[in-house]
Order: sequence, then structure tokens, then C-alpha cells
Amino acid sequence: MLRIHFTDADLARVQVASRPDPLWEIFFSLLRFQSRRGLWSYADWHRNARADLHEKGLAPAVRNVLLPLYPRGAYFPDFLTPGESSEGLEAGLDAVLGIPRRRVLRELAILDRVSGAPAWSRGLADSRERKEFVHTMRTYYDVAIHPHGEHIQAHVDADRSVRARALLEGGVHGLLAGLGPYMRWQPPTLSVEYAAEDRDLYLRGRGLTLVPSYFCWGGPVSLADSDLPPVLAYPLRHRAPRAADAEARQSRAPLSALLGATRAVILQATVTGATTGELARAAGVSATAATRHTTVLRDAGLIISHRQGQSVLHTLAPAGAALLRTGTGSPRTNPI
Repeated sequence: MLRIHFTDADLARVQVASRPDPLWEIFFSLLRFQSRRGLWSYADWHRNARADLHEKGLAPAVRNVLLPLYPRGAYFPDFLTPGESSEGLEAGLDAVLGIPRRRVLRELAILDRVSGAPAWSRGLADSRERKEFVHTMRTYYDVAIHPHGEHIQAHVDADRSVRARALLEGGVHGLLAGLGPYMRWQPPTLSVEYAAEDRDLYLRGRGLTLVPSYFCWGGPVSLADSDLPPVLAYPLRHRAPRAADAEARQSRAPLSALLGATRAVILQATVTGATTGELARAAGVSATAATRHTTVLRDAGLIISHRQGQSVLHTLAPAGAALLRTGTGSPRTNPI
């Protein structure tokens, strides 16, 4: 169990990353090659990524270079996921290159004690060998992750719509309380089901950055060093295969038959989550008409509806987020 302890100052500095962190996604995606847990959710990616890595001749590098430094288990080196990677792949890789030699050796020694580090890894303290390793990281990302960037970002956008609604309705306490099922908020402590050792993390006014991750499966993951800027990467929710297949079929329907001006307004209004009444007011239609429109959008796999008290709350589904990004002017159109 990881217990994260907040002060009032920390609550004021909680933030949710707006896009996937490329170096965290490298880590979690490599775990997907080492476990069958949740494989049904990544089956298409797993099949395509393996084929592409073999086609590019990268499979040996993944097997012999990357996987040994990103093992399943209680620890992997923090220097592989620096905070700068929130600004993009190149910023993150530059930060990896700039990590002090002493810190690299210290974290590799921890890895060696916990699960065993390859003998060659000590060479990463040398700038030339680290450049070669970073080149391998970049190439892996370009082949296995970047081609799926829009799909990954759509899932993050859908998750952020749920988080935004929780923040609007319940403030930071509502945001933290809605992070389950692997996290439980009992002020002032966020208890996280954790595969690593049982420990406490005291934020001490530094705040917490929540990083939604497409490839994270199971419980969230934090940095091992409590003195580093606090980060908690958490898994996005994935639909069951049958629902995902239905979504894929429905998203192929001609958009002209799906969206008119009113439905476009309603879909956009679900970005931060909205009740049926709020959607009706946004579109200038009756509640009954809004219900008809949300039924069409939900059946098409573009929104998700669930009852909240006496109201029905509508939020974006990944397919809806992807549609807004590509077809209706999403506020964030830059690729990862």
C-alpha cells in the first residue's frame, strides 16, 4: 500500500497531465510484453507492435536492452521517467542524458539488489553508452507507440472529461475521491493499492501530478525516490472486448448520418461531462430531444452515460474524443 499524505498546500497543487507522458508509456508498454494481465485490452496493439518491431529488426534490442531495465516487479530506475518528459519525448530523452552519473549508478545498484541488473547497465553512467541507450528508447517509441498516438490521446481526453466533471462538482476532494478503483481518498491521505513495498509519501507542499497512462494496467505507479517531484501514473479504463468491437463497428458509420449541428454541440458539451438538462440548455432543445440525441451518440460509441443521483451524466468515450480532435476542432490537436 502506498499512502500519499496531503497538506492544504498540496491540495492546491494537484494537477492532471493533459497528454500521455511518453517515457511512462515506454515503461508501461514494455510491461505489456512481459505479462498476459489485461492482454485482451491491448491485443491489436500487441500484435501490431510485435510485428513492426520484428520487421524493423528491433526485437533483439527490446529483449536484450530495454526489458532488463524495465522489469516486472517492485522497482525500476527513476531516471528513466524524468519529470521533463511531460513536455514531450525529446525533452524527456534530453533529461535522461543529463542525469548525474552518481544517481544513475545508485539507481542501477538498487535495481540489481531488487531484481538483478544486466552487467552492461553500469556503462550507462558513461555519456556515450547512455546516448546509445536513449537512441534505442527513441526508436522503440517511434515504432511501437507513436503510430498509436491519436488513439492513446483520445483515451486520455475521455478520462480528463471525467476528472474535469469531478473537479467542477466536488473540487480537489471530488477529483481525488473519483480516482478509484485502485485508490481511496480519506482526507488527508490517498491510499493506493501498490505492487511495490508498503510505504508513505509525504508531499510537503510540493503537490502531486497525476499522469493518466494508456498502457498502465492494474494499480498506479509512483517514483521510488520520495525526494523527487511527486508523480502518480494511473491506468485508464478500458472497455471489454465486445463493447470495444461494437464501438469500432459503429465508428465506421458515415458521420453525415450520425452528426447534425445539434448533436455536434451536444458532443462538444460532454468534454467536461454534462447532465441531460445541461446538454439541453447548451443545444437549445428540450430535455426529451436531448435524450434522443444522447441515445444516438451513446449507441454510436461516442459518449458514455451513467446515472448520478437523480441525473444522468454524459461523458466522452474515447471514440468521441478522437472525433472531436479530428473533426470538430478539439482544443488540443498536437500529436504526442
